[in-house]
Amino acid sequence: MKILTCPLNGPRNISEFTYGGELKAMPDPRACSTAEWADYVFNCGNRRGVVTEWWLHNASSYWFLAERHTGTDEVLRTFDPRELFTQRVDFAVAEVRP
Repeated sequence: MKILTCPLNGPRNISEFTYGGELKAMPDPRACSTAEWADYVFNCGNRRGVVTEWWLHNASSYWFLAERHTGTDEVLRTFDPRELFTQRVDFAVAEVRP
């Protein structure tokens, strides 16, 4: 059984989690093109090495970050997103660009 440690809920079976994709810089939703936004949402680097990824603990709806080596599948650490993010992005004010 594979165990992943949730920063909020502690060690849990991997079946309790959903992978959310790799962490990457978000383009400005008000200034980027549709193609740039689609690239951000749907594409990933798919590189071998340590990658920071989003993970969701399904039972608590808690999103967190994990540093994982994609070649060995070893999780080096998990941590709360507040370590990196100090403010939220308000998507309600973003205009849709053609």
